[in-house]
Amino acid sequence: MKGKLSIGFLGAGKMATALAKGLVAAGLVQPARLLASDVSAEARDKFAAATGGRSSDSNAEVIRRSRIVFLAVKPGQVKEVLQEVGTAFGREHLLISIAAGVSLARLAEMLPAGTRLIRAMPNTPAMVGASATAFAGGASATSADLALAQRLFSAVGLACPVSEPLLDAVTGLSGSGPAYACLFLEALGDGGVAAGLPRETALRLAAQTLLGTARMVLETGLHPGVLKDQVTSPGGTTIEGLHELEKACFRGAVINAVRAAADKSKRLGQG
Repeated sequence: MKGKLSIGFLGAGKMATALAKGLVAAGLVQPARLLASDVSAEARDKFAAATGGRSSDSNAEVIRRSRIVFLAVKPGQVKEVLQEVGTAFGREHLLISIAAGVSLARLAEMLPAGTRLIRAMPNTPAMVGASATAFAGGASATSADLALAQRLFSAVGLACPVSEPLLDAVTGLSGSGPAYACLFLEALGDGGVAAGLPRETALRLAAQTLLGTARMVLETGLHPGVLKDQVTSPGGTTIEGLHELEKACFRGAVINAVRAAADKSKRLGQG
């Protein structure tokens, strides 16, 4: 099946483009078998340029030409899009929704009975093969569908099956997480500039530091606190910096950010 999948995207925004680009790079889909629709001509053009795939202004064309369809529109657009093309879904289709907060139950209400559904939350590092994705299957999704989702998302990073109620927490953590990481990376680089480093050098060092640290956590299996302590010598420079972060309630602010985003995801789903 590798390379022979026909994959469509309803929505050609940044997340759809990142995911499609990653799937092409992993060899799971040929660009010629990739199609995305969007009301924005600019989004369609960017999708095609980034992935080598085709784009269209017709949602119906995506359904007609694809067997795996990613629903990649904003939560507030889901109802409108599915009202337009929902009846076109058949037994041959698998719909994978990456619309934040929209539950499998709500999706099922807008689609023919028995539609195979998976709800997932990937993130934008999919474009460099380093996404973090969690997913859950609907009542009609088969074990083969779940295995396919695992293969698709694993091709662009880490993929974790979870129970659906946990997906709002995933949205707050890894879905929104790249923005938190970029904010920290930018601040880390600014700190380097404030200490006298050229900006380009500071940003490169900051990015590599985050990348390397994340790899240590994943590859060693050690708790971040253990790795933190390995860098923190008594009376040294690192403890001085950590003290300033603690005074600024750094950890509390990050925890609050994840919870706030998760709560927002729940409210989007209720809306």
